[in-house]
Amino acid sequence: MNAGQVQRLVAESGIEQIRLSWCDLHGDLRGKTVMPGALASALGNGIGLVGTLALKDTSDRTAFKVFEEGGLGTLPEFANAGNLILRPEPKSYRHLPWADKTAWLQGQVYFTDGRPVQIDTRQVLKKALAALEGAGYAMQCGLEVEFHIYKIENTRPELDPELAAWGALPPAVSMVHPGYRLLSEQWMDRADAPLAIVRRTAQALGLPLTSLEIELGPSQVEAVFDVTDALTAADNMVLFRSATTQALRRAGYHATFMCRPPFPSIMSSGWHLHQSLVHLETRQNAFLPTTARRGADPLAASSHLSPVGTHYLAGLLAHASACTALSNPTINAYARFQPNALAPQSIIWGADNRGAMLRVINSGEASRIENRVGEPLANPYLYFSSQIYAGLDGLQRTLAAPKATLSPYQNSAAKLPTSLHAALDALEKDTALTTGLGSDFVQYFAHIKRQEIARYEAAEDAVDWQRREYFARY
Repeated sequence: MNAGQVQRLVAESGIEQIRLSWCDLHGDLRGKTVMPGALASALGNGIGLVGTLALKDTSDRTAFKVFEEGGLGTLPEFANAGNLILRPEPKSYRHLPWADKTAWLQGQVYFTDGRPVQIDTRQVLKKALAALEGAGYAMQCGLEVEFHIYKIENTRPELDPELAAWGALPPAVSMVHPGYRLLSEQWMDRADAPLAIVRRTAQALGLPLTSLEIELGPSQVEAVFDVTDALTAADNMVLFRSATTQALRRAGYHATFMCRPPFPSIMSSGWHLHQSLVHLETRQNAFLPTTARRGADPLAASSHLSPVGTHYLAGLLAHASACTALSNPTINAYARFQPNALAPQSIIWGADNRGAMLRVINSGEASRIENRVGEPLANPYLYFSSQIYAGLDGLQRTLAAPKATLSPYQNSAAKLPTSLHAALDALEKDTALTTGLGSDFVQYFAHIKRQEIARYEAAEDAVDWQRREYFARY
């Protein structure tokens, strides 16, 4: 697909508007909507977006003082809220199935002089993938994403102008299934109406959805996606979250990818990232062990993974605390790390063990590592980048992986960070990740996230703060 083909499709399809979208730091899509007559200019020259969009926290406050000298630290290009240029990518063109006569294009932002914006998270992942290619590998990813769907019962509180506030109220909701019957066909039937919207939306957008499932928690579901290259998987995740939320909202449902919605009896949602490397030249799985090694010692990483895979696994373990800041970027996510809850608690791996942080799976034809630590609100470009830099460090230093765990909740291994604050501390101290991501990016990310923490700690009502900050928006 090129620019000319996009313009012809718009004309032939009767499209009346085109959304030009960019993914922000928090994995949320922002952008502008242009009319068909303005599309050629947008494709050729890009379109201006206010630069402060890159500096927002999760409440939409600008986290830097753009109008004060020295208020931007290492980001002087963003002074005075000048423009960035959003350049749409023609190959991303889609018709939006829930919005009449509306097309969509994903784009990337640049400075007005044409330089890439290094803190743009998609650019961060491209840089990480280039480093991986330099080592002779490409990354493949499969996604398992848990989230919650609720029926909207009353929209008045959030739309009442008398109650408008910075941090809007969410709508009043009810559940689509009562929960606590994992993979129940009865509950699947009760949730069929909203899940049909999810299915049709994903399929119409060409997303590689393989299954929809009933999760354990009340009103909780899961979507599973087939393996693709890492950049495509990240793009798909961003589009899926945005499309699912919008399509369901039009039908009277509230979908949230918040880890723990603000209700008393709730099950946390996770985002399980299945990852493997392939050799660039052969496209063969680089994690698969030789036949002679396979199964020799069930607790040895070399029985399940090649030397490349074992070093990569060891790198993920060595940098797990720092990576957690990027795979779990909200305050809400850290209550998920509980024992015996199918969520990780310690920095360990296991052979097909769902209680371990890293679950190693060997099908006989391929091997992969499932990282079970992430939350559904993670920015996929940053989540994947953290894995690449951690794994590359393991490869470069030929790190050795410890024995697999058999009792993931009864061990003396180091624990995952228990708060976003602790995870940020670990990230800022991690040389491999700060070098890979860039110290300027890490400072930028930590600054915005620490501002989020400060607002939370100053809130009079912590539950209400999370309800407005995460549940209403994400």
